[in-house]
Amino acid sequence: MSYTDLGKATGLSTSAVHQRVKRLEQRGLITGYGATVNYAAIGVPLTAFVAVQPMDPSQPDDTPERIADLHEVEACWSIAGEDSYMLKVRVATPEALEELLGRIRSAANVSTRTTIAMYTYYENRPTLRHG
Repeated sequence: MSYTDLGKATGLSTSAVHQRVKRLEQRGLITGYGATVNYAAIGVPLTAFVAVQPMDPSQPDDTPERIADLHEVEACWSIAGEDSYMLKVRVATPEALEELLGRIRSAANVSTRTTIAMYTYYENRPTLRHG
């Protein structure tokens, strides 16, 4: 949305909106901007969540570094519970997912548990503070 459109929506001038956005960026509340992507249109319609657990817990916990070059891994979260990490991956086919899982296991010496997303109702929603 342009600064002009934001101004119209909020009742502020374009320059006032610009100043407020710059202050939010400087304070670290806005850390970046992104596009909403049609993943099917770019050839990666299959989304899966991969829970990762180390094969040998006595080894260094460097899974994020070991898989950083796997471009199919969109996100990597450190999580509490039985698993150590949760990965969000996007691939073209179930066969591509199977191949990626092999590369993840090999690169990081981990076991995986995978859940395939059947349909995405919404994601990347803006976070709004209430109250």
